[in-house]
Amino acid sequence: MCGKPAQHATRPFCSQRCADIDLGRWFTGQYRVPGPPVDEENIQKNERNDER
Repeated sequence: MCGKPAQHATRPFCSQRCADIDLGRWFTGQYRVPGPPVDEENIQKNERNDER
């Protein structure tokens, strides 16, 4: 995160603060793991099911 050396307890982060910042970025969607392409037909089917 900040470029400081990592402490053993918070590895691979230099501090708990940097670890929390990273976790927050995952929670808010700033980091994403790509998945397979989504089929447009399945999206529409799921949207119709959600309306019920």
